[in-house]
Amino acid sequence: METLAFRMKLKPGMEAEYRRRHDAIWPEMLALLRAAGISDYTIFLDRETDALFAVFRCATPDAMASLADDPIERRWNTHMADLLEVNADDSAVVVDLVPLFHMD
Repeated sequence: METLAFRMKLKPGMEAEYRRRHDAIWPEMLALLRAAGISDYTIFLDRETDALFAVFRCATPDAMASLADDPIERRWNTHMADLLEVNADDSAVVVDLVPLFHMD
């Protein structure tokens, strides 16, 4: 298992709606993530900058990339596009984070 992290940008004033949509995350979206080998997935918010920081464990390094063409993932991206900075295809603008320190 590998731990990966990335950053996204939440649009100002969208914290409550972002939380509400994740509190009601679709079962098929959770199943898709699990099927891709993704687990222990947490998203943090920096309220000063509206930056979202996601940290998760995955069985394969390309787990997230493998989801890009899945219809469920594309539908979720469209569902979330009004809350985030997104690319032309409605996927979130994602910046991979580089690990510099880890303590077990």
